[in-house]
Amino acid sequence: MRSKQRGITFIGWIFLLTPMAICAYAGIRIAPIYLNYMKVARSLEQVKTEWKGGGVQGDSQAAVRTALEKHLNIESVDFPDVKDLKVTRDGKSWVVNAAYDDQAPLFSNIFILVSFDKTVTIGGESGD
Repeated sequence: MRSKQRGITFIGWIFLLTPMAICAYAGIRIAPIYLNYMKVARSLEQVKTEWKGGGVQGDSQAAVRTALEKHLNIESVDFPDVKDLKVTRDGKSWVVNAAYDDQAPLFSNIFILVSFDKTVTIGGESGD
C-alpha cells in the first residue's frame, strides 16, 4: 500500500469538471440570445444615425416604426417585433425603448431568463 497520495482520482476529476461543463453549456445556450440583442441594439443605433443624417422621410411614429422595421428585417431579427418596441414622443425627439425578456432552455424544465433594456433617442435638436 502506498504511503502518499499522488494526484487526483477519476471521481475528483468528475467533481471538478462538472460545474465547468455546466457553465460552458449555459454560455453556449445564452450566446444566440446576446447575439440577437446586439442586432437589435445595432438596428436602433442605425435608425438613430439614419435619422440624424436625414435619410428618413417624415416625423411621425409611423415613420420611426417603418425605419425600425426595415433595419430589423435587414438584421433578420424575429424577436422582438417592431410592435414590441415602445416609441414615444419627448418634445421634438422620439424615444425608442426595446425592453424585453428572452429565455433559453438549459435542462428539462430549467430555463435561463435574460432581460434586456435598450433606449435610444431619435431626432430632436440637442444631444444627437
